[in-house]
Order: sequence, then structure tokens, then C-alpha cells
Amino acid sequence: MTTHQPPLPQAAPGGSYPGYTSPIPVVRTHLGHAITSEWTKIRSVRSTIWTLGVFVLLVVGIGLLAGAVVSQSSSSDDVAGTNALSLGFFGLLLGSMCIITLGVLTTASEYGTGMIRTTMVACPSRARVLAAKAIVFFAVAFVVTLAASAFVAMTQLSMLGDVARTPTGGEWLKGTVGVSLYIALLGLLSLIVGSIIRHSAGAITIMIGAVLAPLVIALFMFSSSLEKVRTALFEYSIPNQLSVFYSNSLSDSGPSGWDPLWIILGVTAVAFAGAYVLLQRRDV
Repeated sequence: MTTHQPPLPQAAPGGSYPGYTSPIPVVRTHLGHAITSEWTKIRSVRSTIWTLGVFVLLVVGIGLLAGAVVSQSSSSDDVAGTNALSLGFFGLLLGSMCIITLGVLTTASEYGTGMIRTTMVACPSRARVLAAKAIVFFAVAFVVTLAASAFVAMTQLSMLGDVARTPTGGEWLKGTVGVSLYIALLGLLSLIVGSIIRHSAGAITIMIGAVLAPLVIALFMFSSSLEKVRTALFEYSIPNQLSVFYSNSLSDSGPSGWDPLWIILGVTAVAFAGAYVLLQRRDV
């Protein structure tokens, strides 16, 4: 005796069955979703808070310490023609190591833990993922650096206002917004290097070497035949480019004004293009 089986429901176009509507809205993903995801990741990771906390501590602590020492031990003749904002350079130079480390970890740590597979499944567009990471990190690094450098600048001006030269509007802009853009781009370059190398320790080592190696190598070039090379290393080293924002360069030639910002912007753009090409060709 044959038993009659009821016909199975046929799936409607789009994968849903007749009479059922999913409560989850189906929307087309875009860059905004990727940015939201990356913002959630970067603010929920404990290393982000610790790294940025150490950065602020170094920038503010060393900046205020330098201002206090100079205000107590220097006569008015020693700092009469000095820009009061220039003492913020020391804290930012050391603090940049924290931004470099955080930039590398933003991408390289996902490859080390395997989290990048989940990220790529959720968002198969690799260019979108890289762009979202770059946007979120750059915004965070810029805002934190601007807040710390502006606070140090105002405090140092109050400490040295009676003896040091009052900075102009252009010097204020370079010593706060300009140097913050430079530090954020340096961190963004670290993020891109982390995406290329895919190894946290290796990428951090490369970036620290890029910051310190040219200046250290130039210090030991005593031969007169290497004078041009030594001068170029001095002028285009990252510490010297940072000092340009405070009108306190190591040499009279080389980058000046806003030149360091255009240099780091060009290098970062080239590195970003290279990272994009490698992302498209490599397996996750």
C-alpha cells in the first residue's frame, strides 16, 4: 500500500520559504560596516588601551618634565629666542614607538592569531578591510596625538611664557596639528608594513630600524667621501623630520616647513599600493 507524502515546500527566490520572513534585515554591506567592525575591534582590545596610555604618559610626562627643568634652570637669555613649543619634541619622539607598535599589531596580530580568516569571511573584499583598518587607526592615532601634544604645548607655554618666545599661529599649527598628522601617518605606515610582513615582531623591528637606523649610521660616517651620504641621512631621518615641525632641524638644508608631511604621505601611499597588490595575490 503506497503512502501519499505531502509535497515539500519549495524555496522562494532568495532562499526563504513561503509564509516566512526573516526578522533580520538583509542589506548590502559597504565600507561603513567594515569601519564599524574595525572600530569595535580596536577599542575592545586591551593592548590598544595600554599602548595609547603609555603613549600619552610618555608625551605628557616627558614634555612637562622638560618644561619644568628648563623653566627652573635656564636664564631668560638662554631661551629668549626659543619657540616655547619645541620642548614637546622629546616626548613625541619616544612616544612614536608606541604608535608604531600599535599600528603593526592592528594588522599583524590578526594574522598571528588566525582572526584574519574570520575577518575575510565576514568581508571578502580585502581592499575594503585594509581601507577600514587604515581609516580607523589613522583617526584614533591623530586624535590621541593631537590631544596630548596640544595639552603639552599649552602647559609649556604657561611655564616658559615669561622667558621664551611666544609662538606664532603657524608654529602652533605645525607643533600640534602638523606633528599629529605626521605621527598618525607614521603609525599608518607601520600598519601597512604589518600587513605586508604579517609578523608582529618582524614588522616592529623593521619600523624601529627605519626610525633609528639612518641617524645612528650617519653618526659613525667619519670619512669625508661619505659626507653627502651622511648629510642626507641626517636630513631625511625621521627624528630630524619631526624636529622640523618645531623649527629645530639638525641641519640648515634638507626638509623644511611642511615638507616632512608630504614625504611621509608619499611613502605611505606607495606602501599602501604595494600592500593592496600583495593582498590580492596572496592567500589568507
